[in-house]
Amino acid sequence: MRGYVRDGRLKAVRIGKQYRISDADLEEFTGHPVAASARETAPRQRHVEVSSIVQIDAINPEAMGRLTTTVMAAVGGRSSGDTPLRIETVYDEERASLKIIVLGDLGTVADLFKLIDSLAEVR
Repeated sequence: MRGYVRDGRLKAVRIGKQYRISDADLEEFTGHPVAASARETAPRQRHVEVSSIVQIDAINPEAMGRLTTTVMAAVGGRSSGDTPLRIETVYDEERASLKIIVLGDLGTVADLFKLIDSLAEVR
């Protein structure tokens, strides 16, 4: 295939180390219709996801344990049909700082932020 492209017999666009060939150019070259590609036949669905880091400073290990246990229980109690929600926590004992890394859909993450806010007593 690259030989045909290099010889100029098959039109292509080089992107990095790969060649991209349009369906129309491939049909012209082969003389056969090209099946519709997946991007043309599959309808696109909008997906919105939030990725965020919540940082809570001046939190002792006991409070951090209670907060992370409650947040993880809330996330773990979701049904299998719910949209995915991913949570990671990192605690720096020396700085007494907790980071909660959250990835999920807008509504679910907003609800989780409300829970974290009430547990952390941030006012």
